Amino acid sequence: MSAEAIAVDSRARVGTRLLGFPFKVLYLLLLAPEHVFLLALTAMLFCPPDLQVFPADRLVFALLVAGACLRFLLRCDRFRMYAASWPMLVLLILGLCGTVFQPYDSKAWSVLAAQWIVPVAMFHLSGTVFSTAESRRKLEWFSIAVLLYLSLIPVFWLLDIKSLIFPRYILDESIGIHADRARGPFLQAVANGMCLNMLAIVALHAFDRRPATIPNPRRFSRAASLATLLLVVTPVALLATKTRAVWLGAALSGALIVLFARGRRSRVVVVAVVLLAAVVMSYAWLLQPGPGELIERLQDRSPIEFRVDMYRAGWQMFTEKRLLGWGSDANIQPEVERRVSSFRPEYYIFHNTYLQLAVQHGVVGVALYIWMFIAFFRLGTLSSFNHAARECPFGPGFGLMWRIMLCVYLLNATVVVMNYQFLNGYMFTIAGILAAHQKDEGLRGRP
Repeated sequence: MSAEAIAVDSRARVGTRLLGFPFKVLYLLLLAPEHVFLLALTAMLFCPPDLQVFPADRLVFALLVAGACLRFLLRCDRFRMYAASWPMLVLLILGLCGTVFQPYDSKAWSVLAAQWIVPVAMFHLSGTVFSTAESRRKLEWFSIAVLLYLSLIPVFWLLDIKSLIFPRYILDESIGIHADRARGPFLQAVANGMCLNMLAIVALHAFDRRPATIPNPRRFSRAASLATLLLVVTPVALLATKTRAVWLGAALSGALIVLFARGRRSRVVVVAVVLLAAVVMSYAWLLQPGPGELIERLQDRSPIEFRVDMYRAGWQMFTEKRLLGWGSDANIQPEVERRVSSFRPEYYIFHNTYLQLAVQHGVVGVALYIWMFIAFFRLGTLSSFNHAARECPFGPGFGLMWRIMLCVYLLNATVVVMNYQFLNGYMFTIAGILAAHQKDEGLRGRP
């Protein structure tokens, strides 16, 4: 074959691949939407708000929504509403109104997307996207893989093996905050610690559901090795966040699992994790020449002072406009600046989700938020599911673990504002799966 013929053949192959690429994307969107969903969560994991990069998370999220709408139209599905849909949609509308009717601010839109747009969309899409046991198993394995990644990064950081830390922007002290802690790809230690806690609960539930018999010894050996690795690195990663709210949330989730979990394995694992954490803390207390960073972090009171100022200013603003709040950030930011004189950050945050809602939307916003989480707590409570459904990942048997995750989420919401896109998207995804389960069982139970 001549060189010219080879060149023509190679160009034809390239052209065929380029023409076939849109069809491959369409195939994923229509026939395997869970892959696009997981890709969107992955993009959110590696696109923190402080990082100025190409907005891959927004692009994949737009593809996910577009594919879901197309699939919805082709299958002539009916849009599903749940008990939690109404308060979260009203909160989304309130947030949109506050953002639209103010001068354009990219940060305000980014916060709105992380707080409401992305979670609300994922809540309503996840029930149909993860409608089969196989698709939910993919989400479970994705959760375990992310837990392993987030746990290994702090270990590499503590051992000073920085060449293994990916992505490299985690090491850049000029981006984000908490550069001296295990902040992970979120560039924020609280977000990293909360995700470690939530994903560890999912991994515990997966470990609890494993059969007592060993149908495949080789496969069991790999699973046991993975479980042992997670048992060692996850508590170390949680301690490395050096964040008291994260430690308190982990302690709360561990206590609730030990007290209420039905599975013996999860209780044993939690006790082992507590003992390992106690050994690490004892080392920091007894063997180091000084008190150690972990003990110093427990005794540190410097963050409390400026938070008290923010709480005082926020409470004053709430008492002045109790019913509907102050609305947009264009109204809130200059008012907070006028009331707080001890420090001057670039952007004022109340460091409390409930206070933030109270200032933004008054009693109405707080009431809607409480309504939404009451609906969340009721998910997974039906007892009429069959055994196969209970053993399915994120099925009704996950109800107890789900409520423990909610307790951890709400506890951390008292010290931070939940503007974490990946964490919100992931939590609302699980809520949507459980809500779809509950609605399907309710429809099947009707005479």
